[in-house]
Amino acid sequence: MRSSWAARLLITDVESSMGDVDLLVNNAGIQFTARVEDFSVSKWDDIIAINLPSVFHTSAAVLPGMQKRQHGRIINIASAHGLVASAEKAAYVAAKHGVVGLTKTIALENAKSDLTCNATCPGWVKTALVETQIQKYMERKSLSYQDATATLLTGKEPGGRFTTPEKIVAAVLFLASDAGNNMTGISLAMDGGWTAQ
Repeated sequence: MRSSWAARLLITDVESSMGDVDLLVNNAGIQFTARVEDFSVSKWDDIIAINLPSVFHTSAAVLPGMQKRQHGRIINIASAHGLVASAEKAAYVAAKHGVVGLTKTIALENAKSDLTCNATCPGWVKTALVETQIQKYMERKSLSYQDATATLLTGKEPGGRFTTPEKIVAAVLFLASDAGNNMTGISLAMDGGWTAQ
């Protein structure tokens, strides 16, 4: 309950100090890996709470103003895991599938206006989250950093390279621009062919 209040209060504070919100980019994510039967209940709760309800509450808070102005852009940073699953990532996969579904719902509810809602679905992005996974994989498989990275990448992404934060920003800017005004409810895969398989 506290996090939902905080997410909505954030939007209220931003609107009070800076004015109308015309663009909302929801970008939050934490990860934990384990088989379903071994998955920590507290980790499940934390991952779901950060990765999904925050998107709902911030979106719900900006929508009335956007609807009144008949214009706005909501762009959710989901994941390739919003489109496909991976073993040992139950909470993350469930949350990111939820983000993709919520994106579609918001898009449909506002399709008659110049108010769009889309998601980007990056594959491997070199972040602290992924860095932790690489380190654990190195330890578990007794691999060098370079070999662990290459194995993780090519295990999912045929392209074998990270999506960069700069490329995600470029996609967000496109979706936020006038060129993206008739694109709504999409999940833009940025995953080196991961979800094309």
